[in-house]
Amino acid sequence: MGPTPISTAFLLASLLAVALLEMAAAYLGTRVQLPRLWLIAGSRTAQMLVVMTMAVIQGGGLQALGLDRRTLLGGFRKGLVWSAGFAAAAGLLFMGLFMMGQDPLMLIRSPLPEGAYQRGLFFFVGGIVAPVAEEIVFRGLIFGYLRRWGVPAAVLISTALFAALHLPAVPITQIVGGLVFAVAYHTGRSLMVPIVIHVLGNLAIFTLSL
Repeated sequence: MGPTPISTAFLLASLLAVALLEMAAAYLGTRVQLPRLWLIAGSRTAQMLVVMTMAVIQGGGLQALGLDRRTLLGGFRKGLVWSAGFAAAAGLLFMGLFMMGQDPLMLIRSPLPEGAYQRGLFFFVGGIVAPVAEEIVFRGLIFGYLRRWGVPAAVLISTALFAALHLPAVPITQIVGGLVFAVAYHTGRSLMVPIVIHVLGNLAIFTLSL
């Protein structure tokens, strides 16, 4: 059984809550001397909890976000399969670019902070917390709502919004990733599928960036 339809009221209320939490984190960053990574971790965790709580209260339960507990294990396994396939495709692309005299790592290299503690925190926040939160919002919520107008439109619009979040840098990896995450969610019928792909993908990019 797939995710239940998402109502307009649930979508708007959830997006408003996400935006307010994002603004609160930005304001707090100007008033309190907290590391930016901690602010991101706090805001993303709060956004996850708020959206999931609202899904339980007014959105028909967590299954509306693709988080039906009956599909989590199967979604996890499918996510591993998708990740392996995605990694194989990326490896072939990188090999081709390398043979053409290009540095493929320049396409995905991510700037890492200095120091073991900061890097460990970066891997945790950027590799686990942020991907889970982004999948709940962009795929579970936004893609899930837009799907009523057809899967192609939902894939393109949710990916465009996801890529726009990562501007002003050219979001090539986010565009490719957004397309893969949306298709994986739709075909896998569980949000756990793109969550696994997103988490493993980010951790792989950060590891290669070392």
